[in-house]
Amino acid sequence: MKKKLHFFFALLLVTAVYGQTTRFVYETSVNPDSINLVSLKSEKTFLDVKENRSLFISENKLIKDSLFASFKPEEKENKKEKKELSKQGAKKDLEQSFFDYYITKNIADQKVYYHEKVFNKQIYYQEDRPIKWEVTNDIQKHNGYQSQKATANFGGRIWTAWFTKDIPISDGPYKFSGLPGLIVKLEDDKGDYKFDLIKKIMIKNAFEEPVNSDAKVSTRIDFKGDIAALELEAKSNRKAFSSSDRGGKRGGGMPGGGMRGNGPPSGMGMPPGNDGDGMMQMPNANLGAPAAFNSEISQNPIELK
Repeated sequence: MKKKLHFFFALLLVTAVYGQTTRFVYETSVNPDSINLVSLKSEKTFLDVKENRSLFISENKLIKDSLFASFKPEEKENKKEKKELSKQGAKKDLEQSFFDYYITKNIADQKVYYHEKVFNKQIYYQEDRPIKWEVTNDIQKHNGYQSQKATANFGGRIWTAWFTKDIPISDGPYKFSGLPGLIVKLEDDKGDYKFDLIKKIMIKNAFEEPVNSDAKVSTRIDFKGDIAALELEAKSNRKAFSSSDRGGKRGGGMPGGGMRGNGPPSGMGMPPGNDGDGMMQMPNANLGAPAAFNSEISQNPIELK
């Protein structure tokens, strides 16, 4: 009987751990001006890891897009969480993110996907440039972990990463992965971007949903052009709806107005393909960057080429 009880509780423990997502929180500093070294702007970014999959997204984006609603703790905790998130949302309402997109990875296969959304249309591409790390023998302690130094040339910047084998996850912030341990500190040679791991927490019941079947599949080279085409298409559709609305009112028809419906839920996931595995998701996100902020981000993008 005791053996059966021990087996039962062990099974419960394994099930609980298996269903959890590990969130690595990074304090992220960004220089918004590519020409002048101004005061660094700071925001938190998250690397959520579940089994062999990960999601990189900023805290500001999660709050603005109400993505925290995808987590479903027990009812009592849920009420408390919603109240706390409401406060955070009010405080961060005017804050803008330098990461108005999200990145998913298949850690085992080292596949990286970059996702955005234009109005209600998902668009993504698979990164086609593997990061070539040069691992050194330098060992230092960073952010509480014994870490080893590695460097790489990626996106027009020279990056220095410190990774720890104490956390045997071959991943890190943004598109960076492929080292024999988690990246706990990352910065570029220009001092424009810095990621520092500050804590690790467990998230229960992280929501999962595949990428919409009508998502636009692009390439890294064609991505900006495809974004522009989707924006033009959306503007044309809105114009057509607006004209139809005015015509309907003049003719006594059914009133319309703007985009119809609430739009499809936006998933974050491994794009459909030969892998056949899904990706941890968070629904109801408006993943398109505000036009006013796009111009600011473009002054100092994380990738220069």
